[in-house]
Amino acid sequence: MSDHQPVPELMTENDVVDLLLRQHSMIREMFDQVERAPAGRRAEAFRSLVRLLAVHETAEEEIVHPYARLKLAGGDAVVDDRLKEENEAKRLLMRMEEAGVEDPRFLTDLASLRGAVLAHAENEERHEFAALRARTSEAERRAMAAGVKAAQAMAPTHPHAGVESATKNLLLGTPLAVMDRVRDVIRDAMGGKG
Repeated sequence: MSDHQPVPELMTENDVVDLLLRQHSMIREMFDQVERAPAGRRAEAFRSLVRLLAVHETAEEEIVHPYARLKLAGGDAVVDDRLKEENEAKRLLMRMEEAGVEDPRFLTDLASLRGAVLAHAENEERHEFAALRARTSEAERRAMAAGVKAAQAMAPTHPHAGVESATKNLLLGTPLAVMDRVRDVIRDAMGGKG
């Protein structure tokens, strides 16, 4: 595996299920990259992972889960279970983000986060994605994929230019800030719904 970072915005998948499956693969690779990164490059690798996780989960929450609630038998229960998993992983991610990559627990926490995220991904693939593919049209899946790609393209990747305060830069770079920005982009693209 190379240490070259994947570029989610350049993904070619046009079916939301294929796109999300590819993102799951990218997330697995990025966990490996963070773990293998030398100490001086670990923070950068971790930021890339955090960004992809934030964009991926927020796009699922805003685009995919609402469709699943409507289209799947027992959709509310399926989505509620996925959201519970996501929230557990988010709590650990936020703690890791606050502690930083120099924290002595970082690699142990990374292993815990990896386990939680990958178990969540497997549950999505098994309980949500397969049923979504079966119960949505190709046009619906293409529209959802376009929304996910738009959200990825608009999510911040670096501190905002013109923001001089270190505190503001820090706040703008957190997973919650990325999630909020992605949520706004998705809602704007959908005409203010949500």
